[in-house]
Amino acid sequence: MTVAALAVAALLAGPVSAQTQTPAPPPDPPPSAQEQAPPAAVPPAEEATPTITPAPAPAAPVEPPTQPAALPPGPEGPAQPHSSEGFLPRLDVYFPEGDLDLRVNRLIRKVFFEGQVKYNFVNGDISAFLRYRYYGYRRTTQFTVFDSIEFQEVKDFSNDFDRVRGSLFLFQWPLSYQRRTFLLTELDRISTNKEEFAEILRRGETNTFVRVGYQIGTPEDARSNSIVGETRARTERLFTAYREIGPGGAGFTGAVTWGLPYGIGDFNYAKVEAETLKRFDISARTFLIGRLHAGSFLYKANRPSGELPPDPQQGDLYTVPLGEYFRLDGRENLKGLSDKMRGTEEVHTTWEYFFPWFLNASHDFLRLEWQNWYWILYAGAGNVGFDRNIYTDLSSYIPDAGIGFESSFGFHKYRFFLSAIVAQALKGDGGVEARFSVKSYR
Repeated sequence: MTVAALAVAALLAGPVSAQTQTPAPPPDPPPSAQEQAPPAAVPPAEEATPTITPAPAPAAPVEPPTQPAALPPGPEGPAQPHSSEGFLPRLDVYFPEGDLDLRVNRLIRKVFFEGQVKYNFVNGDISAFLRYRYYGYRRTTQFTVFDSIEFQEVKDFSNDFDRVRGSLFLFQWPLSYQRRTFLLTELDRISTNKEEFAEILRRGETNTFVRVGYQIGTPEDARSNSIVGETRARTERLFTAYREIGPGGAGFTGAVTWGLPYGIGDFNYAKVEAETLKRFDISARTFLIGRLHAGSFLYKANRPSGELPPDPQQGDLYTVPLGEYFRLDGRENLKGLSDKMRGTEEVHTTWEYFFPWFLNASHDFLRLEWQNWYWILYAGAGNVGFDRNIYTDLSSYIPDAGIGFESSFGFHKYRFFLSAIVAQALKGDGGVEARFSVKSYR
């Protein structure tokens, strides 16, 4: 068992009362929480609070002056003594992918300790992360170690796997509540048991890279934070509304990554990635959120022919780790696309129109207390490939559309958020994709 997995297990097994301080539960936001002015000095790496219910647009909050990063994580608020009401770690479950994301954490003075396990109970993929985050007055510093194993698809009936072990340092400087800069240094050790990659395995592959990023908008945005910080550990959401983006709000995140071929580094590439989003309020209770994401490799070195597998794919031709390629399919991208499409050039946009069924209610159904329900109309379009002509070749763009919902319900003393969508790509041979997720709150 790896060091990260042991540490996560210790966090899971340890008694809750052993700590004198724990993060207080995040506010139990009705969907209207995303219109409220967010708290100051929220560390960027914390997961976004799902907020799906808008309220009548309040006056735009005045941006405060520069905030120190020394305060506890915003979603949890100040540390509170442990109560006897029980303990529920953060848990996300995704279907049909079969992904489970479990997180437990402790805040001790200015140091935040978090263990995370991501497990796919369909194909057996598992990743373990252990984080130490220190909140200084002018800078937040995070150190992470991780171990990730990814198996072949179930339909291939193979025991082959890829493994990535590594560590990273992430630094964040708050310029103000709405603006911040990032610096990430990461070292990944990549290995595999696939016979066709035996030469690569003997040589050993290490991906060392540096990333600099800039962010405008709320820090409570797991997707945007993964662009400038940890990409592998992010929690994937079906919809954009969980971001704390108020009426008329907007956001932008951009980052440049350099894969360094020096020293122990075996990869040589440079890529840029950016995302922007905007909320349009149609009425006091309905709104539209648009998102545009794009990425490009500014440079990628060719892999020597002697290191290629017998039947190489296009992604094998460059000294770029497979995990660094952009993808078009998935819960955060084109939700109706079933084919795994990756490349060095990518662009896509999604649009989500939210309108309520009921808000701030108390409906008992299936022994659950349902408080909020939003219907969502979804549409998107995008393209991906290995040549920059994908941006201008409009005939190769793939559109998709679908309908979904987001809701919140209570069970005993706990709160859960349920999201679902049925979508289909309007080009190609793919069928209907149905995706849903359940998220717990402590």
